[in-house]
Amino acid sequence: MVLAFTAMLLVPSSVVAHCDGMDGPVINAARKALSNEDVNLVLIWIQKEDEPEIRQAFNRTLQVRRLSAEAQELADRYFFETLVRIHRAGEGAPYTGLKPAGRDLGPAIPLADVALSEGNVENLVTLITHEMRNGITERFNHALMAHEYSPEDVEAGREYVLEYVTFIHYIERAYEATTQPVGGHYPENQHAEERDNQ
Repeated sequence: MVLAFTAMLLVPSSVVAHCDGMDGPVINAARKALSNEDVNLVLIWIQKEDEPEIRQAFNRTLQVRRLSAEAQELADRYFFETLVRIHRAGEGAPYTGLKPAGRDLGPAIPLADVALSEGNVENLVTLITHEMRNGITERFNHALMAHEYSPEDVEAGREYVLEYVTFIHYIERAYEATTQPVGGHYPENQHAEERDNQ
C-alpha cells in the first residue's frame, strides 16, 4: 500500500515499475540464477502455472550461453526478456521491453528496497508521511483561500469548486491508498487471506 500511495503522489500520471529494469530485482535474480545454474532463484517472480515456460527458457539459456561470450550475451538477454515478460503478465501488466539501469525511480521505490534490505521501515514511513502531509496541506490551503468568495462572483465560486474537488479527490485517493488492497503479483485478497490464516 505504501508504494501505491507513493506512486500516486510522486508520479501521478503513471505507476513506475522497476521489475523491468536491467538493475531491477527480477533481472538481478535472473543473473544470480544463471550464475549458480539454479532456476529456483527466479521462480519466485512468476506464477506457478508459468514455471514450465521459465524452466524451458532457463535450460535453453544455460545450453546456449556456454558456446561463446557472444552467445552468452544473447542467451542471457533472451532469458531476461522472457522472465520479465512473464512476470509482468502475472501482474496483469504489459511487457514494454527491458529498461536501462540507472533510471530515476523517484525516492520512494529505492527507499522501499533499502527498508527491506536493512529491516527498518522508518525512513520510508517518514518520506511517505512528509509527502502526504504536504499534499494534503497544499490542497487544503488552496481550497480554504478560494472558499472566501462573494455569492455574486460566480467565477470565484467556480474557482472554489475546482479547488474543493481537487482537495476532496486527493483526500479520497490518499485514504483509499492506505486502506484498499493494491494489485500485485498475486491477487491481493488471496495473499491477505493466506497471511491472516497463518
